[in-house]
Amino acid sequence: MYRNSVLEIKEVPVAGYEKVIEAKNNAGLHCFIAVHDRTLGPALGGTRIYPYLSAEDALNDVLRLSKAMTYKSAVAQDGLGGGKSVIIADPGKEKNESLLLAFADVINSLQGAYIAAEDIGTTTEDMMVIKRRTPYVCALPTDQSSGDPSRFTAWGVFRGLEAVSKRIWHTRSLRNRRIAIQGLGNVGSKLANILFWEGADLILTDIDHHKVQHLCHLYGAIPGDPSNFFTTPCDILAPCALGSVINDETVPLLTCKAVAGGANNQLLLPEHGKHLQERGILYAPDYIINAGGIMNAAAEFDAGGYNPKVVRDRVNHIYDTLLTVFTRSEKEGKPTALVADEIAEYNLAHGIGRRQIPIVFQREKN
Repeated sequence: MYRNSVLEIKEVPVAGYEKVIEAKNNAGLHCFIAVHDRTLGPALGGTRIYPYLSAEDALNDVLRLSKAMTYKSAVAQDGLGGGKSVIIADPGKEKNESLLLAFADVINSLQGAYIAAEDIGTTTEDMMVIKRRTPYVCALPTDQSSGDPSRFTAWGVFRGLEAVSKRIWHTRSLRNRRIAIQGLGNVGSKLANILFWEGADLILTDIDHHKVQHLCHLYGAIPGDPSNFFTTPCDILAPCALGSVINDETVPLLTCKAVAGGANNQLLLPEHGKHLQERGILYAPDYIINAGGIMNAAAEFDAGGYNPKVVRDRVNHIYDTLLTVFTRSEKEGKPTALVADEIAEYNLAHGIGRRQIPIVFQREKN
């Protein structure tokens, strides 16, 4: 156990994870960091600030998210492992400089095993605050860094939607396809913009009613009912908010032909991928279709430095990867989520995509 005058860090033993820690201080910080697997490189994953109802909920979320990051990077072959962090707090009311700096001390305790980035409840500016105390952070709003990853995530989801369209309708075009987006944050709103210019018919849902009204006016979209989102008649349902939305309650309600969105961990349980398959609903595995953000962050560590054009071309391959998954799924009679897991596990077992040049972190000069 690591202690200083205000911070207490303890390890939480979890089978199948390299390291999980819980940290608290006497000023309100309560967080978890999970390092799932570093077979292919250091664990990189976002820092989520969310008002979890309990520590158990926060722990369960960080475990699911960090494992998904391992699989995401394994399929993307970006030379990174899987990790994630969560801070139990309301980002609108409780996020402040002292909280972020204390969290930076927790990151430092792992000595580079975990690299933080922005996520739900945090921003690239928050990462700059964290950077003042620890070098193990990326996706900063600087000329040398990759910045906000959401535009690459949104573009990757769009390319994934094109793959879905190609599979179902034998054309990449999404023109006149009815696409329902749940969640209009950084990724969902950018995805809506792309799809508008591609000629899609949009249904938009978010807990922020004013944001829905604004974007519906901007894109000629139809506002959806957040409480009945999964009954929305549409061609493609695109979850872009929180995870676990595909579950025993929602699967029977779906009227769509495909589920393909930017949210992490969309399936509550692995068997829900099978349930979608049984209903004839095509599922784009979330950690493949939403991998654009991690590809962008990983590019900071390229030997030649960060180049957004290189990242754009890498993200475009999400289209091909998903088509490969869809083809294997049909040929082998397996759910697409299971096929994705098998690809990730094969790459992990055989070291495919392992980082060859170590990442060197430099501390800020005082």
